[in-house]
Order: sequence, then C-alpha cells, then structure tokens
Amino acid sequence: MSGWLPALAADGSHHPDRKRACILLWMSGGASQTDTFDMKPGHANGGPFKEVATSATGLRFSEHLPHLAKMAEHLVPIRSMKTKEGDHLRASQVMKTGYPAQGPISYPTMGSLLSKELASPEVDLPSFVSIAPNQFLGSTANSPGFLGPKHAPLVVGNGVPMVQNQFNDAMLKVQNLDAPRGVDLVRANARLGLLDHLEEDFASVRPGIPTNSHRTAYEQAVRMMRSSAIEAFDLGNETDQLRDRYGRNIFGQSCLLARRLVERGVPFVEVALNGINGSQAFGWDTHRNNFDIVKNLCGVLDPAWATLINDLKTHDLLDSTLVVWMGEFGRTPIINNGKGRDHFPAAWTTVLAGGGVRGGQAYGKTSKDGGGVVENPVSEADLIATICHALGIDPMDQNMSNVGRPIRIADPDAKPIEEILS
Repeated sequence: MSGWLPALAADGSHHPDRKRACILLWMSGGASQTDTFDMKPGHANGGPFKEVATSATGLRFSEHLPHLAKMAEHLVPIRSMKTKEGDHLRASQVMKTGYPAQGPISYPTMGSLLSKELASPEVDLPSFVSIAPNQFLGSTANSPGFLGPKHAPLVVGNGVPMVQNQFNDAMLKVQNLDAPRGVDLVRANARLGLLDHLEEDFASVRPGIPTNSHRTAYEQAVRMMRSSAIEAFDLGNETDQLRDRYGRNIFGQSCLLARRLVERGVPFVEVALNGINGSQAFGWDTHRNNFDIVKNLCGVLDPAWATLINDLKTHDLLDSTLVVWMGEFGRTPIINNGKGRDHFPAAWTTVLAGGGVRGGQAYGKTSKDGGGVVENPVSEADLIATICHALGIDPMDQNMSNVGRPIRIADPDAKPIEEILS
C-alpha cells in the first residue's frame, strides 16, 4: 500500500546488473514493409491489404497481423531503415554484424557479439542458440567470426524441412546428449575423462582454432548432459492450450522454445521464419505472388509473435527481454508484373519490442509512395547501437579481431535512437 514494493521493482528493472536477453526473429528473404508495418493506403503501391487500428493510439498495422495489433503498446516499428546492400547473403551479413565484408576481417554475428556481453557463467546452457536457421544463408552471417568457437551458436533444428504445417517435437531436440544404450553414468564419466586426457595431449602439440573448436563443442555438450537445464528443450512440459496459441508449426514452437531458453538464462536466441511450404530458399523473397505469400506468412508470424510477447509478460520476462524483428532488407513499394515486390534496402522496416524500448510508437517516416525515407533515416550500425543500449551494452566496447585490430561492437559513427529507448 505504501508503494515501496512497486518502486523497488521498477528500480530493479532499470538496474545495469539485471539479467537481460534478446530474441531475434529473423525474416529470411526480407519482409515487405508495405504489407505489414508501413502501409500506404490509397496509393497504387499499397496493394490490396487494409490497415487496422491497434492498441496504441495512431499506430496502424496490416489486417493480417490482428494479434500483434492488440499488443502494439509493446512494439516500436522503425519505418526508416536505410541501408545499401540488396543481395541476400551480403545484406544478411551486414544486418547481422553491423559491418560490410572487409577483406580478411571475420566479423561476428550479432548473437555471438551480444551473448558474449550478456552471458552468465552460472548458466549451463550455451549463451547463444540458433533455432531452425536458413540453410541457404551460408556460414558467414551466422559465424562467431574473430570471437572464436566459444561464442558460436548451438544450432537446433538445423535442416528441418521448411514446411510449417509439418512439425513434431523431435525437430527441436538437441541431438546426441544421451549416453549410448547400456552405458551407465560411471562408465560414461570414465570415457569422458579419457577423452579429455587425450585431447589435452593433442592440444598441447597442435594448438589452434580447429582444436579449440573441437574441445569447446565437447565441453558444452558435457555440461548440458549433466544439467537439468536441458529440460528447456522438452516442449511437452507446456500446456496444449499454450502450444496451440503459438501455432503447431516450426516457427511457433521455436518461439515457445525461445521463451523457455530465456527463462533459463540463455541471453540470445535467434528464431528464423524461412518459409511455409519449402517452395523457395528465402521465404519472404516475394518476387512473385507477394500478397498470397505474405498473407500466409503473417498467418504463422502473427499468433506466434503475439503469444511470445504475452508469454514473456506472464513470466515477468518482457521488461528484461528485447524482441527484434528484421530481415536483410525490405521489398519495393512498386508492384512488379508478377504481382511481387523485389529487393529494396532504401526504405524499409524493422521492429523492436519489449525490454529497453518505449513501445506504442513508430519511429521514422517514408514518403507517401514508400519510395524513400523522409524522416530520421536509420542505418544498420544505428540499429545495432540501439539494440546494444536497450540491452545495457556499450556499443563502443571493443573486441580484438583476427587481424590484430580492435573492432567496436557497433561502428563508431553509429547513433542509437534515443527517442525510443526507455
């Protein structure tokens, strides 16, 4: 009644030492901003979709995102992304690392960079988990780069078919964590002790990245094998009602897994929405039949993302968890002859939600036809810096690169978006 407890809780939520986490929802192929969060009603470029009011005054989304519309007070669409790269692989690397490829420098992906800063030694699970990544994206955009194998992601669901209505729990299990049949704990520990002794001898005469990578992988696996935290991957512990709300598909259940991982101290989880029928390598790459594909993709995205936000809130995790929605670029406002939209990095949208940002507002503005940014352009470096600030990380912190030169987390010229930071 005195108000002391709420005040204490509010102070704790802003404390620099509070545990923070990030969930990246990666839209492989580049989602159409004009058909989701930056619609152009009444213009020829707008297409057939209608926009609807949301829970935030003045903020309007696509009619195909009705669940997210009810959660808009937690969302910040950044409608003024302005980048330069229009190739899938190169643009993915730029958006995930904050830097374009430059000669021999091996830049780390965002998950490796941020999880390194946020990781806790008390957590038995890896600090970076990537769920069902796009197999066609290549290794560069998902690499720990010069941070080394210690900061590589644990990949779950690698190679699962990109067919959203085909799902079973085995798709998101961590493989090979159980001892072989007939091998008890004593015998397994003896084998692991022998392996460690042999690897120590091998590493002493053949040091280097391949050797360290091999040992790191084994050490992480053994730590998980011996920890109860591995139960995070058992989705069967959740109610059928909650799982149904997320959606009984790869993306929906991956979002549920992300919440379970964050709940157990994993600071960075990436979930990819690659497609719904496996007909194209990059699901949101809608050069043809844009409107049918986007409608179907939103039917998977909308309930899963909205349920994730509500589920994080229910578990008192939303204030400390930043959810980032983005792909490698946007789509052209102009509709092509195949009723599609092509690659468009000049003016597009990303969305931040949850901890560290003030939701219920849009940032930036594009022209009436959607062809250019007219207010507050945001670069990939600016976005990375904003994400860092929302997570309590200094974007000017440095890591030593593979060429012996210190590299900042974000480009030194990056400007975080102060207007949306809480």
